[in-house]
Amino acid sequence: MEKKLDFISARVDTSSSSSGRTEDSVEDELELSAVRHRPEALEQLEAQTRFSRKELQILYRGFKNECPSGVVNEDTFKEIYAQFFPQGDASTYAHFLFNAFDTDHNDSVSFEDFVMGLSILLRGTVQEKLNWAFNLYDINKDGYITKEEMFDIIKSIYDMMGKCTYPMLKEETPRQHVEIFFQKMDKNRDGVVTIDEFIDCCQNDENIMRSMQLFENVI
Repeated sequence: MEKKLDFISARVDTSSSSSGRTEDSVEDELELSAVRHRPEALEQLEAQTRFSRKELQILYRGFKNECPSGVVNEDTFKEIYAQFFPQGDASTYAHFLFNAFDTDHNDSVSFEDFVMGLSILLRGTVQEKLNWAFNLYDINKDGYITKEEMFDIIKSIYDMMGKCTYPMLKEETPRQHVEIFFQKMDKNRDGVVTIDEFIDCCQNDENIMRSMQLFENVI
């Protein structure tokens, strides 16, 4: 998971060491004259996330390098994600992931959106991570996961990983996995999975929890 979502800091570590820059002040880090979106103060983000000020400075510098305007749109998000999965088609999964980060639904992801989500995924509690995962799977954001929504997410993950990662993968495999997961999660057999059913099942079924953790590796 860190490999994918923390791509920014990996680039920044290299660029900052080569430039010989010392500790930057908050003002230096948040030089925004050419930036369309002005992020919140580092102190506020430090209080709202599990990142230190220095980590936020590194993340912001990298985010600004990738997205000079201060926000990333879906097309750019897909381009960045495709770099990590050249063997498959990452566009559909990147679309779903973008929508999960775009919490205010304005068709862009700001630095605040990015670090708030990243904080949960990298350093959140199990409950927080499962809440975030439920939001990802709940594609239409109606508070329920349908079997088709679960299939769309899992199929997009298989498409992204590509045939070279799953050389023996049969076309029906994603559907089979969804049938198993959904049957276990939909306790009352009403055709949808609530957040309580989702969290309860994930926390009490080791096989599903391991599968969820494997899928986290592509976030």
